[in-house]
Amino acid sequence: MPSKSIDLPLSALANGAVQEKIDYELEKLFNNIHDPNTKAEDKRAITIKIEFSPDENRQTVKVNTNISLKLANVKDVSTTVLTGKDISNGKIEARELKSGTPGQTYFDDDLTQKTDIGVPVDVIEREQKRKIINLQENRG
Repeated sequence: MPSKSIDLPLSALANGAVQEKIDYELEKLFNNIHDPNTKAEDKRAITIKIEFSPDENRQTVKVNTNISLKLANVKDVSTTVLTGKDISNGKIEARELKSGTPGQTYFDDDLTQKTDIGVPVDVIEREQKRKIINLQENRG
């Protein structure tokens, strides 16, 4: 079998270091493909750049490899924030809307009823009972 006139297999280049780098980037690439926080259809890429720098006599050539990886971006995450001014103290407030609709209560995973910003309704009701004045209490 005749030998190759140019014998530089990538898997053996730099004592296998180039192949190790490619394998390392492939692992990251496939982890990104299976990441549910990325779009499945987005393209991914591994780019292998090999640069050859010959010396002045053209007898020795320095070979440099650069491997770059392009992964799919993580999906955007958005939410809605309710904001306004507290009329009792004048401070600006902001809270994440948890219920999906301003002013609407919802049940969380533990079946606890909460306000639109995630405060348990029973906590608010207890606080409100302390503030209620019973005008009928002292009527005879």
